[in-house]
Amino acid sequence: MTGKAERRSEWPLVLSGLVALTGLVTLTFYDWRNGVLIFAGGVLLAALLRLSLSDAAAGLLRVRGRMFDIALLAGVGAAIGLLGLIVPN
Repeated sequence: MTGKAERRSEWPLVLSGLVALTGLVTLTFYDWRNGVLIFAGGVLLAALLRLSLSDAAAGLLRVRGRMFDIALLAGVGAAIGLLGLIVPN
């Protein structure tokens, strides 16, 4: 099934991946702290999208159960953001 509905369900992963990729480019070429925070924002965006979208619309963000996915993504995103803020220059 390579139909239109299957391609449409990939946009949440692509969107959060693009934000995370922007964070990786920022931390590589510009300021590491801002890059880490943008990357954490991409992971938190994935958690927010998984929370707000149905299972069918979440597409490739759906790995396990809804609560497990949300808890894991939010926990990892918060941990990366917190570490980005705590680590001294």
